[in-house]
Formats: sequence, structure tokens, C-alpha cells
Amino acid sequence: MLHRIQQSGPLDLLHPELKCIIENLEKTVVGKRRIIEYLVTALLAQGHVLLDDVPGVGKTTIAKALARSTGLKYRRIQCTPDLLPSDITGVTIFHPGTQQFEFQPGPVFAHLFLVDEINRTSPRTQSALLEVMEETQVTVDGVTYALDTPFVVVATQNPVEYEGTFSLPESQLDRFLFRLNIGYPTIDEEIRILAQSRLSSPSVQSNAVITRERLLALMEEASAVYVADSLRRYIAEVAAATRQSARLYLGLSPRGTLAWYRAAQAWALLHSRSFVVPDDVLSLAPLVVEHRLILSQTEAGTNRELVHEIFSDILRTIPVPVLERR
Repeated sequence: MLHRIQQSGPLDLLHPELKCIIENLEKTVVGKRRIIEYLVTALLAQGHVLLDDVPGVGKTTIAKALARSTGLKYRRIQCTPDLLPSDITGVTIFHPGTQQFEFQPGPVFAHLFLVDEINRTSPRTQSALLEVMEETQVTVDGVTYALDTPFVVVATQNPVEYEGTFSLPESQLDRFLFRLNIGYPTIDEEIRILAQSRLSSPSVQSNAVITRERLLALMEEASAVYVADSLRRYIAEVAAATRQSARLYLGLSPRGTLAWYRAAQAWALLHSRSFVVPDDVLSLAPLVVEHRLILSQTEAGTNRELVHEIFSDILRTIPVPVLERR
């Protein structure tokens, strides 16, 4: 079943520099190697991540540890119903002494921006993230301010509690590269967590193991990973099939196909390859595509299991290309 999180492979098969990041994160985050790999992939692909899981499973910890391990500037905001767009983007303030207006940047001016419980803030405030997630810039009072690179949003939401929450609109979901579930730890993993509880702040263990400049170079390297014409066609055919399905009201957007393409390139680089193989595309497909699909009115609302079933059926109808040796 494609939807499950696959078991992690040997660390020695990973890109050496990216392997260091993963090993460093595992000092803080217990038993979530595959989730860590997905987050590193999203960072390489310069894509945003939605962590959709119950409270207390380490969503904030893993985002903070990723920022520490990569030496990136980290900012966090806690979403509440009364949060304003300016609380995220910043405000323009008039200084009587200088008789000039000065822009005070908001917390979004970071490299890794954690938006905690994003569905607890109003749609108006959620919309403040649309421009910045797509164009890496914000516009305040008619003036546009560019953000530094890299820029990645890691947002969290609780899928169980609905009172006082606002569903994310399709336009915002479409801006997230991955939608991930961290899940509860196993018994052995929880024992390890309890053994580490004597540390006052486990996240302090994560120190930078790579420079920002080197990380940017790896991002460029990921974007240059070779993708065969047959795999590009496969992605396009799957996207077309989702748009033509009578069971889906909304299929995969061109933004989604580009995100899938870039994620496959980053996943290949993570595994020390300069080319994408079919398994790179297939293994990431549910994480990239399913949260972008909307069921038709004849189906059962927003049932995620049904979305997965429909998408799995689509994948089974389209032959996976077999690559020839280059």
C-alpha cells in the first residue's frame, strides 16, 4: 500500500552531508527517521510541509531540531483566532522623531518558519501566508519585501479537535509539498524518550552540521538531478487522470506536478543518485498528491481514506515506465 510510510534504508546509502543532518536530528527526535528524511527532502526541494497529527508527538521539536542542525534562522508563531495578518508579515510604523515610516518585519522573515496550529487562526490571517509560500515575499502597505533563501514553512494542525478551528482552503493546501503524520512512538521508542527525559532541553543537542551556503549548493544540485522523459510523461499522465476522474472534484494542479517533480529530484539526491528512478516518484506520490485532491459531491466529503483509495486506483491504471541504462 503506497500510503504507508516505508521503512528506512541503510544510512550508508544516503548522501554523506545529508546523512550527517539526519544523524544529528536523530539525537533529538527518537524513532522518526523516515519523517526526518521527508523533511530534509522538502528542504532540498524548497517545499513547505504540513504536519497533521495529534498534540504531543514532537511536531514542534522536529522542526526546531531541523533548523538547529542546518544553522537556519528559526522563528515560530502560535496561531490563535485573534491573530492578525500583520502579526505574521510585520507592520509599518511611523516614527515622530524622524518623521518617517519604518517597516518592522514579522516572524515570517526567517529561513524555517513554524506555524503552530495553523487551523486555529482565521482564513484572513491564513491568507497572509499565500504570497510568501508561493513567491518568498510579502507585501505590506503596497511595498514588497523579499525574504532570504532558503525559506520553508512547517505548519502543524490537530486533525482530531475541530471546535474553534478553520479548515485550510484548497489554495493553501496546494502550497504544501508534503502532508505528513508523525504518529505515536513504539514501546521501545517511548522507553528511549523517557530515558532522555533527564535532559532539561533535548533540542539543545542539535548543533549545525552544515552551513547555509553548502545547503543552498545542495538545493541547486537537487534541481539539476536528471529526470527521464518517460518519468516526466508518467507524472503528467497521473495528473491528467486525477483531473478526469468522475470521483474527484479537484485533481492535481500544475503546481502539484512541479512539486512532485522537484520532490523526486531531492529524494534521488538524498539517496546519492544523480538521476531519478521510478521508485522515487512512486514512493512520494501519496505524500505530495493526496492532500491536493478534492472528492466530488457524490463521494463522502473529505474522507482521506477514500481519497487514498481513488488515487491508488489511478496509479494502478497507468503503467510505470522502465528506465533504460544511461
